[in-house]
Amino acid sequence: MSLIAIIGAGPIGSTLAHKLAGRSRVREIRLIDKEVRIAQGKALDIQQSGPVEGFSTTLSGAESLHASAGADAIVLADAASGAGEHAGEAGLAILRQIIAAGVSGPFLFAGASQRDVMKRALTELPVAQSKIIGAAPFALESALCAVCGVIADCSALDVSLSVAGLPPNGAVVAWQEGSIGGSPLTSVLAPHDMASIAARIPGLWPPGPYALGSAAARLTEALVLGSRRRFSCFVDQGRGRIIALPVELERGGIKRLIQPVLTSLERTAFENALDGA
Repeated sequence: MSLIAIIGAGPIGSTLAHKLAGRSRVREIRLIDKEVRIAQGKALDIQQSGPVEGFSTTLSGAESLHASAGADAIVLADAASGAGEHAGEAGLAILRQIIAAGVSGPFLFAGASQRDVMKRALTELPVAQSKIIGAAPFALESALCAVCGVIADCSALDVSLSVAGLPPNGAVVAWQEGSIGGSPLTSVLAPHDMASIAARIPGLWPPGPYALGSAAARLTEALVLGSRRRFSCFVDQGRGRIIALPVELERGGIKRLIQPVLTSLERTAFENALDGA
């Protein structure tokens, strides 16, 4: 069983803590925030729901980033103060303090606006490429599955697809390798349906805090327990270019990047997004 440190007790961080605790696959979760009373209150509230929801994960709130010591994964979320996602110079300063405390990651970025701090972490801090992962594309993937389910009149759980590129305007859906209920997605959805869904991506970005927190919970589990599932994540494609790609995760970081199957038009859009990353 594992220890997870969540930096930020805002809407994303608290949702992540609740979803992760509810699955009862990690031993302990620490919500770390300067607004320590809020972090402690949310941790206690989630903890007290355990007997109702049937989980036994231990939760606590803390103020100091040193509370992340010993964590199997560190998640950068959002501040309880309402200042938003930990990004930019402030997010980088948090990473510096955590690394200086001897914590080695992996680092999961739960928000949709953290690509820049991911890039700077790779170029300015001693962090391995395999230990920097962004969860927001997986939340977008989930939203697209839900839309596909509505159009195809099926459960979103029956839909499988991958997102690559640079959301929102440079996102590419790998339609050719997607499936619905075990059938090729392209045999169920008409071309105009797929074009309509792709056109909705800018309106689906950024995902809301519940989608972001839920996506980050699944990725956190994969980083501490391993997983055979593929996830759409922000990763370093090389030379500090942070872009969405399907990946396989293992305990401690990225196992491998997966190049999606794309049409020539989709490949061009993907390469344009890569140039802009």
